[in-house]
Amino acid sequence: MNILDWNALDEGAQARALMRPVQAVAAQTRETVAALIAQVREDGDAALRQISARFDGVAPEDFEVGEAEFAAAELTVPAELRIAMQQAADRIDVYHRAGMAQPYAVETAPGVVCEKVIRPIGRVGLYVPAGSAPLPSTALMLGVPARLAGCREVVLCTPPRKDGSADPAVLVAARLTGVHRVFKIGGAQAIAAMAYGTATLPSCDKLFGPGNSYVTEAKQQVAQSGAAAIDMPAGPSEVLVIADAGANPAFVAADLLSQAEHGPDSQVLLLSDSAALIDAVEQQVEVQVARLQREDIARQALQASLLVKVDSIEQAFAISNRYAPEHLILALREPRRWLTRVEAAGSVFLGDYTPEAVGDYCSGTNHVLPTAGAARAYSGVSVASFQNQISVQAVSRQGIANIGPCALTLARAEGLGAHANAVALRMGVAP
Repeated sequence: MNILDWNALDEGAQARALMRPVQAVAAQTRETVAALIAQVREDGDAALRQISARFDGVAPEDFEVGEAEFAAAELTVPAELRIAMQQAADRIDVYHRAGMAQPYAVETAPGVVCEKVIRPIGRVGLYVPAGSAPLPSTALMLGVPARLAGCREVVLCTPPRKDGSADPAVLVAARLTGVHRVFKIGGAQAIAAMAYGTATLPSCDKLFGPGNSYVTEAKQQVAQSGAAAIDMPAGPSEVLVIADAGANPAFVAADLLSQAEHGPDSQVLLLSDSAALIDAVEQQVEVQVARLQREDIARQALQASLLVKVDSIEQAFAISNRYAPEHLILALREPRRWLTRVEAAGSVFLGDYTPEAVGDYCSGTNHVLPTAGAARAYSGVSVASFQNQISVQAVSRQGIANIGPCALTLARAEGLGAHANAVALRMGVAP
């Protein structure tokens, strides 16, 4: 990992230090993804098979998972894992159910009633990565709020394994949450298929889920085309840890590595006002990374990761808010006292005994979060992400008499005569 003294850097060097690794290859990624999307739009299922053979090493004859494969998955997944997934799903349900938006109606003036009604999005597409490791937890994170929202049809895509099957744990997780259809399609091609539809896979109204830089770029391109809405930019994973001198170096190193092992394009950062802690964390990272099954992947990610010395914890928060991390860990002695300083982050983890990993799996919060600085304006997935909130108004004869003059004044000020006329006719006055 690279050690930096933040205050020894000029403004340009500070900006470069906070760049995500994927930004350097963005142009190439955009071109590649655009070509894949065009191919799927042009050739549908045939393109999916060709692209799947190219990237996944297998071209399933039948993309959709059938009952036999679901049944086999049920027998394959160990009971311990099934119980853990059910426990995680239950906690996700509790957390998300508590935060569900409620419809309401209010009289804004005598005779004028304004309402909000909530409707589920009709058909949604969930993407569950399985590149270097299958992520059944993502199926839970997306499937539970989709079920709570009441979406009419929930479609899930996940990359096939080398034998052409889907990961059994992902299938069991999908069934636990009530997903309706699962397809063995991965990468940018899966996003294109869910957005535009093929003979096999129906087009979806909104797409959800994390992925690598190609999946993230594909989501943004289909959204820009108007084919489907998306939840947020949710690309390569990242974590930023703010730690003081009292933090446990082994804990901090473990948290950094838990994100670094996601993929070579992940990024991890530590900000601390303690040079001694930074040195201790660096040593712990080296000790722990050597024990990891995914050591090679983690080491690649660490090449673009930083240990940053700051003058104060206050400065660390200023940098963190500028970076807007997906995950923010506050390894501080009084973490809750500092929570008010957080302005932009996908999810926050307070104190020494709250590893980011519990949020990934089973605390109850959602792990589908904005990345690459999108946390400045986006929030993580919730039940509301799967719903449309529709405003309704009802105005009586008394109501139009009460608020009509206001509408007429504003319409006239904007020079919109037809607007004014629509109100004036109901009031029985000249526009």
